[in-house]
Amino acid sequence: MFKVKDHYYHKAKSENYLARSIYKLEEIDQKYKILKPGDNVIDLGYFPGSWSQYTAPKVGPDGKVFAIDIQPVNKKLQLPNLKTFEMDIFNLKGPQDLGHDHLFDVVLSDMAPKTTGIKTVDQARSLDLIESVFKLLPILLKPNGHFVIKVFDSHDAQVFLKANKKLFKEMNYLKPKSTRSISKEFFVIAKSFIG
Repeated sequence: MFKVKDHYYHKAKSENYLARSIYKLEEIDQKYKILKPGDNVIDLGYFPGSWSQYTAPKVGPDGKVFAIDIQPVNKKLQLPNLKTFEMDIFNLKGPQDLGHDHLFDVVLSDMAPKTTGIKTVDQARSLDLIESVFKLLPILLKPNGHFVIKVFDSHDAQVFLKANKKLFKEMNYLKPKSTRSISKEFFVIAKSFIG
């Protein structure tokens, strides 16, 4: 994994965050108001955990964060309202698999495929992931819930997103300031799930 030791890398280290990606979610949340106290949130592909690190304090003691990844649970991530699970999200049948009774207020996904450096391959793998996560929304996200997902930009991704815009009342795209300038990633911020 290519690591850039830039301003955001050092800022994350100095502020005891697990990764620079925390600043992407922070900017998204400040701009689009995704998270609120009391929310139940599922963080898909959470490792190393910076998005959960940001989310848990935001939802507060009345909220919960359920963080899932196929990688071993990050022991550094210890927060009272956070539950971590080592499992494949695509095996989920619903919130009950995580010991939760209700659909989630917010679904977060900062997942990316294992990159090859071959642009077309990486774009296709990213789109496969995105399509798979969209298929999970009916069993995870409550009506009027919010959704944030990372996308590697491509023509096919744009076509897919346009076709699925109708699942939400509002869909926005953002390339956060902390994203590396050479990166082709952006985030979809979809609000008020219609389903």
